[in-house]
Amino acid sequence: MELKTQGKNEISRAEISKSFYRKLIILVNKLFFDPLFFWYTASCILIGEALLNILIIKYVSYTEIDWKAYMQEVSGFLNGERDYIKLHGDTGPLVYPAGFVYIYSVLYYFTSGGVNIQRGQFIFAILYLWTQYVVFKIYQSSRKIPPYVLIFLSLSKRIHSIYVLRLFNDCFAMAFLYSCIWAMINRKWKLSCILYSFSLSIKMNVLLFFPAFGLILFKSLGAWKTLFNLLLTIIIQIVLALPFLMEYPKSYFARAFEFSRVFIYKWTVNWKFLDEEIFISRNFASILLLGHVFVLMGFLFKRWCR
Repeated sequence: MELKTQGKNEISRAEISKSFYRKLIILVNKLFFDPLFFWYTASCILIGEALLNILIIKYVSYTEIDWKAYMQEVSGFLNGERDYIKLHGDTGPLVYPAGFVYIYSVLYYFTSGGVNIQRGQFIFAILYLWTQYVVFKIYQSSRKIPPYVLIFLSLSKRIHSIYVLRLFNDCFAMAFLYSCIWAMINRKWKLSCILYSFSLSIKMNVLLFFPAFGLILFKSLGAWKTLFNLLLTIIIQIVLALPFLMEYPKSYFARAFEFSRVFIYKWTVNWKFLDEEIFISRNFASILLLGHVFVLMGFLFKRWCR
């Protein structure tokens, strides 16, 4: 009798064990592949990302590239200077619009004049998590993307470096831009225009998104409403730049939106295979611009607006 009872107990334990592993496999499968489990997976990744960023800040050396220059540039503004040409740092003159100045002025105070870099890193870690959350919302809006795709969005060493090790202004610009895209997906057009304008006020390269941004507005709202929303975007730019425009308007536009700017060769990644002479030449810049316009026109007439 004891042997039979013991045998039944062992069979029962084996069945419980099999049942447990079966349920575990089903759960893992859903967490990886079932869109209905999207936010369970996303939440786990965001928690993991929070811990990872803390570890990076504590154990990986901070990389000084632009932070010190940013602080020097905004310190001039905080000391009362409104002439953009006179705002500069170790890496050169200030070449970002007014939104950049306001955001990094706030960071200037939060980091004790830029000295408490670790505090700044934690602020950027929070910004990173917000950006990831917004990007996850954008992916989730398709309702078809399997959750495992989110893992690949979190594997970039470069993005972690840009946020918590280098504190670049791109982070704020893209946070606003992704929020703009999220607003557009939810058909909140005025909010999307406000967010796009804030993004543009931090870094001029956000203009590269304008063709798609303007086209979506036009196809969704029509001509007149699109013009109204674009006017709202321009008004926000003017309001943000007022302290500079009221005193030195030419100086502001010459620096904040300097289309003739020549980039420094040593910082390029994609064009490193070219000689420096070719990279900084005006002809090369013109070829790139024409190529960009040509590709946009091709998509505009053959794909987006057939």
